[in-house]
Amino acid sequence: MKISPNNPMLLSSSLHVDEARKAISDLVIELIEESQKIIDPSKIELVPLDQAINRILAQDLLSPIDVPAADNSAMDGYAFNGTCLGDSETNISLKIIGTAYAGKPFVGKIGAGECLKIMTGALMPIGTDTVIPQELVSSQSDITIEFKQNLLKPGENRRLRGEDLQKAKPAIESGRLLRPSDLGLAASLGISSLKVHRKLKVAILSSGDELRTLGQALDAGSIYDSNRYSLTGLLNRLNLEIIDCGIVRDDPDTLKEAFCSAAKIADVLISSGGVSVGEADFTKQIMQELGDVGFWKIAMRPGRPMAFGTLKPVTGQATARRTLFFGLPGNPVAVMVTFYQFVRAALLQLNGASLTEPQITQAIAESPIRKKPGRTEFQRAILGRSEDGKPTVKLTGSQGAGILRSMSEANCFVILHHDQGNIAPGDWVDVALFDGLL
Repeated sequence: MKISPNNPMLLSSSLHVDEARKAISDLVIELIEESQKIIDPSKIELVPLDQAINRILAQDLLSPIDVPAADNSAMDGYAFNGTCLGDSETNISLKIIGTAYAGKPFVGKIGAGECLKIMTGALMPIGTDTVIPQELVSSQSDITIEFKQNLLKPGENRRLRGEDLQKAKPAIESGRLLRPSDLGLAASLGISSLKVHRKLKVAILSSGDELRTLGQALDAGSIYDSNRYSLTGLLNRLNLEIIDCGIVRDDPDTLKEAFCSAAKIADVLISSGGVSVGEADFTKQIMQELGDVGFWKIAMRPGRPMAFGTLKPVTGQATARRTLFFGLPGNPVAVMVTFYQFVRAALLQLNGASLTEPQITQAIAESPIRKKPGRTEFQRAILGRSEDGKPTVKLTGSQGAGILRSMSEANCFVILHHDQGNIAPGDWVDVALFDGLL
């Protein structure tokens, strides 16, 4: 069943994590379909290759050439015609008539009983289809080599023209979040620029009277706002355009004005704080006035209170598309956990990326972990390896939603699923590594 905004059951009950992800994805698809109806030439832009990292490819990148461009050697060794091979252990003797280097091909034809010394990547000369690696040759001199017939089959150790990529075929498919290896692949094809989707404009703000900006003195009961800096770092990893709306006080009129201002210029608004059930938490009220609210309670820890929905187009907005909204919890760890589990995928999807399943591995718990069935938990942990080479994982101490150190020291989440209970030392658990390596 589709989960729609402002559904009374949705607002009063706690969603399973998978249901929340599905609800977000469904609404993002609606927003994409709305966007496709708007004629906007700026949706796609051509960028130089060295500026394309973490951008999303807007159309298939077709290879302008065959890769390899011609048959070549996969080994350092000797190239010859493989028709002389067989199943016997009888030695074959071949005469060396020259050498071929990568970038410096041998000019001429190889006849029966002849071979050519060849380097990895060098073009296969006319009359050759097989390469014997240098280390398999039993006897060699400056003019001849010998080896057993049955050491290899005809055609071995030869890379065929177009074996990796064929001309006019996709080298990289549309929707790819471009990684360093993709840029290298494009460069190897002689391509200097790529068509990518325009960067999403993402506005961020923090809500709370207790928050202070860096450089201000802390008075009684106040704290520094760390959430905008965590979110900025997470968004920069995705190479998005960030609009920092600063700290907004717990006042409904001020919050409403901030939301409207952000909706005029941003594709997405992410706020932190103001989504629980306290008397000063006004986000829900404002969302119901300005747009549609998706859900407020998720059966997870940390991050149970989280708002999701859209802000309606407002006067002066650049396009008629609704603004996607995420109201994240105020606790610093909960902000990062909910971003990783829900927001990141939604931003990539809205920006044109092909969705992929999160990479989950398994490791052995080093110590017991307490867990109540009925909610999904994302515990911060460090993935390591035991003396016998098995993957192990240990928690980063206290797992409170306000202990940002638990995220700073971690390199992964231990995922304890909805129906799981306590974990004993030695149990295998699911682990999700933080992104950013490739």
